[in-house]
Formats: sequence, structure tokens, C-alpha cells
Amino acid sequence: MKRIHTHRYLLLSLLLILVIPVFVDSGSLASEVLIFGLAALGCNLLLGYTGLLSFGQGIFFGSGSYMLGILLTRSDLPMPLVLLISLIVGAAVAGMVGWLAIRQKGVYFVMLTLALAQMFYFLAYTTPEWTGGDNGLLDIPTMPLSILGYVIFPNDTPWQYYLFVALIFLLVFWAMQRVVDSVFGRTLLAIRDNPSRATALGYDIVHFKLLAFMISGAVTALAGALYAMMTGIAPLTSINYHMSEIILMITVIGGTGNLFASLLGAAFYVIVSDWLSDLWPRWLLLFGFLLMGVSLYMQGGIWGACKLLAGRLIRKESPVAPQEERP
Repeated sequence: MKRIHTHRYLLLSLLLILVIPVFVDSGSLASEVLIFGLAALGCNLLLGYTGLLSFGQGIFFGSGSYMLGILLTRSDLPMPLVLLISLIVGAAVAGMVGWLAIRQKGVYFVMLTLALAQMFYFLAYTTPEWTGGDNGLLDIPTMPLSILGYVIFPNDTPWQYYLFVALIFLLVFWAMQRVVDSVFGRTLLAIRDNPSRATALGYDIVHFKLLAFMISGAVTALAGALYAMMTGIAPLTSINYHMSEIILMITVIGGTGNLFASLLGAAFYVIVSDWLSDLWPRWLLLFGFLLMGVSLYMQGGIWGACKLLAGRLIRKESPVAPQEERP
């Protein structure tokens, strides 16, 4: 029972991964849910656990997309090694961005990450020999996963690729949950709630924030790499500030401070966006009203609303102990 309680969020994620194909007809759309869920995991580590509102997540997402595209189209490296390199590059880029940004506070930090996102966007735009410029990197193959010559995931169909992405998501989710439940994660919460007291206790908050940035960048770059391999293209839009907004919005919709909430937010955003786009060409107007409703009435996100509803149901069903009569 204790082991189940420890891994309850991992089990919930597994349950949602099994349920998604019931409500989604497209394997690519289902994979997109998990990919943006990965990106939201990285953003949640910064926003929900470290208290850093970063508009630079698109930098890491785009870096992973471009790195995978470059390696798969210009080298013969195996796909697992390409994903690993993309992850490492994302961590390195996040280290550079974090080293510049975390020394600022408040709105200055937010503006600096936004400025860096624009800088990386124009860097990608002006280097078409590497990024494809405005056209993006094209003809990125979807490679099978092979170990010692045996094909584990052929990735020939969208649903096969969904299984492959689901395995990666569960592994990353388990690792991220270990991070936030560790002493390092508790220290990040202390820095988020009271940075002055954390400094007084002897913690180097710049060091901890930088590590959080690098972990976030690695996970987000992995999501970008998986997205590029799924779509067969690493577009310029994957590195602009709009991608940062999408990842941040997904994180807030799901709820900050809980990793499973990131997957809920991704499922809501991707599935509802697809449904509304089929319903009306101006679907962004409808989606804007939904976001207003979440902001006004679900300030804890979808996960916060679920916890509130579960708490009310438990209190309603629990019997009230009768008061003893006094003699």
C-alpha cells in the first residue's frame, strides 16, 4: 500500500495514457498530448516548484527539434543516441539562458527570458543552412527503436509511435517525480516560498535555480525532438515565443506544483483545440473564453478543481459522528 501511495501519480499517468486512445481517433494527436505533457513537466519544475515564470521554454523546445533534425538528416547515428544528444544540448542551452536570467528578479527576469526567446528565434531565422530558415528542416525521418539489432518499436504507424512516446513519457515522469520528492525538490520549494530564508540557511539559490533550469531545458528539448520526429519537420515556429506561451499556458491550465497536472493540461489543450478547430474556423475565440473561465473559477487549474471536487464528495459521504448526550 505504501508503494502504491508513493507512485500514485505515475499510476494516474499510466491510466490516462491508456484512456487517451479511447477518446482520440488519431495516433498523432494522442502522441502530441504526451509530447506537450513532457514540455509542461519541464515548465512546471520552473514555475510550480521554483517560482520562475519563464518565457524561454520555446528556446529549449526548438533546440531539441533542430538538433534531432540536423542529426537524423546529416548523420547515421542511431535514434536513441540522437535523442540523448538533443537532451544534452537542451540542458546546455538552458544552462546558458539560466545563467543570464536567474540573476534578475520579478518582471526583469520575465522580460529577459522573453528577449532571449526572440534572440534565439532570429538566430534560427538567419541561419537557414542549419535550421532551414523560414521553411524549417524538412524530411526528418521517423526512426525505429532498435537494441542490438532487434526492433523494439518500429514506429511505422502513428499508434506505434504513440506507444514509443508513452514509454519515454513514463520514464521521464518517474525521474521527474523522484527529483521533486527529493531533498533537491524540497529545497526548490523553500526557495520558491522564501528565498531570503533559504539564503540565510546557507543554500546557494543561484546554483539550485540553475540546476532546475538545466533539468527543465533537457526535458523540454526531448519533447521538441519527439515532436520533430513525429511531424517530419522542425519548423521555425517551434522556437519562437508563441511556443513558450503554449507551454506556459498548458502548465497553468493543468495546475502548478503537481507533475500529473501537466499531463492533464496537455490533454485539455490538445484535445479541446482540435475539437474546437473542427467546430469553427475562429476557434481561438472560443478557446479564449475557456481560458477566462479557468482563470476566474479554476485558479488551481484542472488538478486543483479535481482535488476540490474530491474533497467535497468525501466530506459529503463521510458519516457525522453522533454527539454523546450529557447526563
